[in-house]
Order: sequence, then structure tokens, then C-alpha cells
Amino acid sequence: MIQSMTGFARSETEIPSGVLVWELRTVNHRYLDMVFRLPESLRSAEADFRARAEARLRRGRLDAALRLERREDASQSLEVDPDAVENLVAVMSALGDRLPAARSPSLGELMQWPGLLRRPEADPGALSASAMAGLDEALNALCRHRAREGERIEEMLRSRCKALADEVAGVRQHLPEVQKGIREKYRQRLAQLDVEADPARLEQELAFVAQKMDVDEELDRLESHLAEFTDVLGRDEAVGRRLDFLMQEFNREANTLASKSQDVRTTNASVEMKVLMEQMREQIQNAE
Repeated sequence: MIQSMTGFARSETEIPSGVLVWELRTVNHRYLDMVFRLPESLRSAEADFRARAEARLRRGRLDAALRLERREDASQSLEVDPDAVENLVAVMSALGDRLPAARSPSLGELMQWPGLLRRPEADPGALSASAMAGLDEALNALCRHRAREGERIEEMLRSRCKALADEVAGVRQHLPEVQKGIREKYRQRLAQLDVEADPARLEQELAFVAQKMDVDEELDRLESHLAEFTDVLGRDEAVGRRLDFLMQEFNREANTLASKSQDVRTTNASVEMKVLMEQMREQIQNAE
């Protein structure tokens, strides 16, 4: 089953302090290339996130972004930072010694002191576990997306393979007629010269020309490549690079077929083959 390298997925995981949001995007790439953008509090877990993604993806560029959307509701608990309190007490004591007549700040004013109140930090282990659960959910959705795209690519490739096979069969079917036409054309040219040729030498030359123009080997190789291509489509592995290699072989045989062509039908068939191959190549660029 072919997997596409193009996909998008998003997941949201509720935690006490807010919501962890993963966004995953993948595009085609020769190898597996991953970029993670994480909050500072989860930077230490990047290696684990990478390992989890690498276990699910084989090729493509992954852009993974995680953000923590904190709640701003009034019910969220706050706590006093002891270090900030000690620092504030020291500052107020020093100011009191220098400015004995100064008014003491109110409780409301003290609460505005930077860093005095803080939100309790989530347990790092629990936060990392929640982020990993969200990543698993996003990866599942991403793989489903890539599988759906892969089904579409595979369907298209199989239909083009069938069209290519029909073109090859058509060329092979009228090949005897083409060879007969070549022999007849050379006999007519010889007759126009109004000279008597050695029949044995003539047959030898005609056989040489027929061998030079023969495309049986190219057709055989095209049929062999088509059989292998169809077999590769059914494999449960990353097949994109192998399919891309086979397309190069397809093009080589189609070019040779065109260069040997001696009739319009074979030339048109080789052109149609190249069109089909280009359509296939464009789709293979997105196959994992």
C-alpha cells in the first residue's frame, strides 16, 4: 500500500493548566527530515518525540509544532514565590532605613510586584506524557491522511500501467506488418534503380536492416518493467524510490523505441508512452 508524503494533522490534549496543541505537516523529501518546534518546558523531550515520529514515518519532511495554550480564567490557582518574597522584604527593609517617613505599600500593590505571584508549574513527567499522547493522536491522523492520498496515487498509477501495457501490446501486434512494410519499401527503392541485385545479398541486407529496426527487446523489457512495477505497488514498505528508478528504465526503453520507429503508429505509441510516464513520475514524487 503506497503512502503519500504529503499530509496534515492536528491534535489537542487537555491538561490542568491549558491545552497542548500539536500541528504536523509533511511534504515530499528524498529522506526522512524532521523539524520540531517545542515550548522551552518540553525541549528535553524532543529526542523521545523524534523517535516516536521516526517509528511511524519513512520518508518526507515533517514540520512538527507544539504549543501550550494556557487558560486565563480566574479560577486557576496561584502561588507565592518564596524567593521573590525574600527579595522584596530585603528591598523594603533597605528603603525603610533610608526613607523612614515613606508609606508602606498596600497588599494590592504588593500583588503587582513582578514575580511575587506565579502559576504552579506542571509536573515535567506528566506534561511530557500528555504531549506524547497528543503526538500519537496527531501521528495517527497524519498517517490516515497520507494513506488516503496514497490510495489515490496508487489508483492513478495502476490505471496508467494498464494504459502503458495496452500501448506495448498495440505496438507488438502490428510489428510484423511494420517489418513487412520495411522490406517492401527497400525492394521498391531497389527496383527504382533498375539494377539486378544478388538475391542472397539482398536478403542479407534486408535482414540486417530488420534487425537494426527491431524493437522486440524494448517491448520485452517494457513488459518486464511493468510487471515489476505492479509487484512493487503491492509491497508494504516505502516504495517511492524504487518506483522512481523503474520510471527511469521506462523512459530509456520508450526513447529507444522512438529512435527505432519506422512508422507513424509506433512513433505515436512511443509519444503516448512518454506522456503516461510523465504523469506517473509526477505522482511518484509524492510517494513515500
